[in-house]
Amino acid sequence: MFDTATTALLRAVLDEVCECVSQREIGARTHVASKILEAATRGEISPEALKQVGRDALSHAPTMWR
Repeated sequence: MFDTATTALLRAVLDEVCECVSQREIGARTHVASKILEAATRGEISPEALKQVGRDALSHAPTMWR
C-alpha cells in the first residue's frame, strides 16, 4: 500500500479533478479514482501527471446521462 504522504497526494488529486463532479456521481468518481490509483501503482507520483490521468479518466467516466 501507499505511505501516508502518497495517500494524501492521491486524495488531493482526486478532490481537485472531481471538484465539479457531484458526490452522487459515484460511478464517475470511482472511475477517476481507479485510474489515478493504477498510475500511482505503476510508480507515477508526480502531482501534475496524476491530475492529467484523472482529467483523462473523467472525460471517459460513466455518467447517468450517457
